[in-house]
Amino acid sequence: MDSNIFDLIKDANDLTLKKHGDLVTLERAVFLSWWCDKGDCAFCYMSTQKDKIKDPRKARRNVSNIYAEAEMCKRLNWNIEFLSGGYKSFTTQEIKEIATKIKYITGDGVWLNTGITDELEEYGSEIKGITGAVEVANPQIHNNVCPSKSLNDISSMLDTAGDLGFKKAITIILGLGETLDDVEYVTDYIREHEIDRVIFYSLNPHKETIYADKSQPASLYYAQVVARVRLEFPEIEIICGTWIDNLANIGILILSGANGITKFPLFKMFGTKYGKRVEEEVKWAGRQLKGTFTDKSKLGEMKSDVSPDLDKFIKRYIKESLKNKY
Repeated sequence: MDSNIFDLIKDANDLTLKKHGDLVTLERAVFLSWWCDKGDCAFCYMSTQKDKIKDPRKARRNVSNIYAEAEMCKRLNWNIEFLSGGYKSFTTQEIKEIATKIKYITGDGVWLNTGITDELEEYGSEIKGITGAVEVANPQIHNNVCPSKSLNDISSMLDTAGDLGFKKAITIILGLGETLDDVEYVTDYIREHEIDRVIFYSLNPHKETIYADKSQPASLYYAQVVARVRLEFPEIEIICGTWIDNLANIGILILSGANGITKFPLFKMFGTKYGKRVEEEVKWAGRQLKGTFTDKSKLGEMKSDVSPDLDKFIKRYIKESLKNKY
């Protein structure tokens, strides 16, 4: 461990407050499908499902359910982190239609994380930015862990996105075998491709993957990576994901430079001791929280404000949120 890690975190915190203020967002990735045509990323849950799914169309979510989820995010003042779906689960035109409807519901354009594509010119103002799934902070490990996701193709897509006026983001999962020395690769990549947003996750060891028995990265390791990126790029947006079994990471990740936090099962955690813990972590990090994990009044009525077609899904989400799950 760097002996100056706490000085590093203090400097990152001071810089974050100066450049971004004290607001922390709650972010939720909205999944479109559980199918991925590539299905060979070694860490990914979808890699365990590909051979089990006989009809990929049946792994697609009902679009009304997706829209209802977006409406609930709007009610609770959560940001939609991005729309995410495996390769070839939806066509470009279908993704565009979904994004357009979500922008209508939330009033804000959406980020995409739907794979490498050469059809970015099909999108318009419904899209805020494009996410490249770099995934690993070490290019050699990336080629082994994500053999079908060419870094050159990801980089080319992001550069094209910038040329078309879209913002650009990358995802990085920590705990896949990288080291602190690889942070330099990440910062070089951000600089070279003028990345606006970086989303860090900690490894979630899924059963049936080669990482099933691996541990998640240590909190201070995670924090040091985030702090280094923050100090190198004062203006960049940093989102950090942590799991329900690692909520204690939240405070130190915020102090290290995170603008937003993600990777929570929103409706399962809402109104529970775990949702309250998230809010307490943000509070004790000296931040204000945009959105709520506990205010049941924000759930609203058990019908949609957008369309009657969404009513049954809205009702289901609210009932799930009101259950005593733990």
